[in-house]
Amino acid sequence: MDNTGKEKEAMALMAEAEKKVKSSQSFFGSLFGGSSKMEEACDMYGRAANMFKMAKNWSAAGNAFSQAALLHLQMQNKHDAATNFIDAGNAFKKADPQEAINCLNRAIEIYTDMGRFTIAAKHHVTIAEIYETELVDIDKAIAHYEQAADYYKGEESISSANKCLLKVASYAAQLEQYPKAIEIYEQIGTHAMDSTLLKYSAKDYFFKAALCHFCVDMLNAKLALQKYEEMFPAFSDSRECKLVKKLLDAFEEQNVDAYTDSVKEYDTISRLDQWLTTMLLRIKKTMREDDSDLR
Repeated sequence: MDNTGKEKEAMALMAEAEKKVKSSQSFFGSLFGGSSKMEEACDMYGRAANMFKMAKNWSAAGNAFSQAALLHLQMQNKHDAATNFIDAGNAFKKADPQEAINCLNRAIEIYTDMGRFTIAAKHHVTIAEIYETELVDIDKAIAHYEQAADYYKGEESISSANKCLLKVASYAAQLEQYPKAIEIYEQIGTHAMDSTLLKYSAKDYFFKAALCHFCVDMLNAKLALQKYEEMFPAFSDSRECKLVKKLLDAFEEQNVDAYTDSVKEYDTISRLDQWLTTMLLRIKKTMREDDSDLR
C-alpha cells in the first residue's frame, strides 16, 4: 500500500476513534461499556499513529499519539499515557521541535509524579538536545541538563549526572559564566581522581578548569594550577599541565609567539577541539600584541 493509502486508512481510524470517544461520553454510552470504548479508541489512535509514521506524516503521527495519551490520562492509565506522550514527542521531533518538547514535558510530569526520576532525567536530556540542535536556545538546554543531572544524582546515577554537568560546564564557559564552569570541572575532576577507572580523565577536567580560571585572570590560573597539582600529583606530569605553565610564562612576558608555539606544539600530538580553541583564543586576545590565529 502506498503512502496515500496508508494516510487514508489512518484518517479513517482517527474518525472511528473520535466516534468511539463521543459515544462513550454520551449518557447511554457511559452506561454500556464506556471504558471499553475508550480503550478501543486508544488502540485505534495508536494504530493510526503508526500508519502516519509509515507514511512519514510526522505531525499527524504526533497528534494521534497525543490523542491516545490524553485518553489514557482520562482512564488513569498513567504509564500508558506517558509512553504515548514520548511516542508523540519522537514523532514531532521530525516536524515541530517545540511541540515535541511540550509532549516530552507532559511525559516528564507523569514520570516524576510516579517517582520514575531516571526516566524523567533521560527525557530532560532529549529536550536539552532539541534546544541545542533544533531551536538553538543554549540557556534552556543548560536548564534541562541541570534538571537531568539533579534527578540522576538523586537516583545515585553519578556517571549519568556528570555527563549532563559536563555539557552544562562546556556551555557555561562558552557563555563566559566561568565560575559555574570551574565549579563543575573541579567537582568532576575530584570525583574522577579518586576512581581507579576514571583517574586518567581527571587531568582533562583540571585542564579545562585552569583555562576557565585563565580567562578570568592569570593569577587565578596560577593559584588554581598549584592547587590541582597538590590535590592530584599525577596532573603535574601531564601535557595539559605543562601547556598551561608554558602559556602562563608566555602571558607574563606578553610573548604572543611563545604562546602560539606552545599551543601548536600541543596540537600536533593532541588535537584541539572547538571548545579548547575558543578558550585559548580568548586568553590570547587579552595579551597586548596583535591577535593572529593560533595555528
